[in-house]
Amino acid sequence: MDIDLIFKIAAVGIIVSILNQVLVRSGREEQATMTSLAGLVVVLMIVVQRIAELFDLVKTLFRF
Repeated sequence: MDIDLIFKIAAVGIIVSILNQVLVRSGREEQATMTSLAGLVVVLMIVVQRIAELFDLVKTLFRF
């Protein structure tokens, strides 16, 4: 497993949590929610790309 993937996901999580706290404390709960959702989408896109790479590898391995 690539350790860079874990660091990327952790970095996105840290940045999103900091932005979320700043926005909540300034009274912008809606923007904080949207920031959390955007962070979730970014992480899901990273994971989906890795899963697609895995499926391509399995496909080439079994030559389907």
